[in-house]
Amino acid sequence: MLNEIHHVRQVPGERRRRWFFDKEMDLTVWFSDDASIVGFQLVYGRPMDPHALTWWRDTGFYHHRVDDGERPDTLARKGTPVLLPDGHFDVDAVVSVFESLSRDMDAEITTFVIDTLAGYTG
Repeated sequence: MLNEIHHVRQVPGERRRRWFFDKEMDLTVWFSDDASIVGFQLVYGRPMDPHALTWWRDTGFYHHRVDDGERPDTLARKGTPVLLPDGHFDVDAVVSVFESLSRDMDAEITTFVIDTLAGYTG
């Protein structure tokens, strides 16, 4: 189940955010001053093949593969995870998992995310 992480660090000058976490998926949601959702990032496919779908009210969707910074073929230390552009996003499969993991979440956020994902055209 996606459980809310309480006491998330809020960065001065940035939008207020809430974070929900599960071993398979996590969701960060950003809010405007009037408490409306202005963006979210849904990380799915964890832990083996993580991807991130980010949506911003002003600019729409961005889909990325998460490069976790691991370099098993070298002796180098683990690098910083980065987002790299990625192609196909299976919206139906991700929504299905999200629906099952978000049953105990704030219904307004869950509905908003599902409705927004339904508009994904890639």
